[in-house]
Amino acid sequence: MKYFWYVIAGVLGGVLGGMGMGGGTILIPILTIFLNVKQHTAQAINLISFIPMAVVTLIIHIKNKLIDYRKVLWIILPGVITCVGGFFVCKVLAGDVLGRCFGGFLILLSVFQFVTEIKRKTKK
Repeated sequence: MKYFWYVIAGVLGGVLGGMGMGGGTILIPILTIFLNVKQHTAQAINLISFIPMAVVTLIIHIKNKLIDYRKVLWIILPGVITCVGGFFVCKVLAGDVLGRCFGGFLILLSVFQFVTEIKRKTKK
């Protein structure tokens, strides 16, 4: 029965990821809070599940000629550097600290999106 809940968590994360909202914003809390998965494991699962979604999305964007190859390098390089740096930071952080960092990130993201939406509506 526990595997059923893992599948449900994956589907919810995938649907939200497909809508443009990061699937990890729902997948990681579901795994850690409701399914008692350790923080490091939940974040690893999220990153691994992101790979096939990213590949499919990239293929679709390439087919639709939505990739500006001149600008891609300037996005990929910082992404790879911060990914590798984040890996080493996560290796030394305890799970509860990592969870608090992720929670803080979600709060900051929420505030940023809220403020951005208010600014967008006031410009109309």
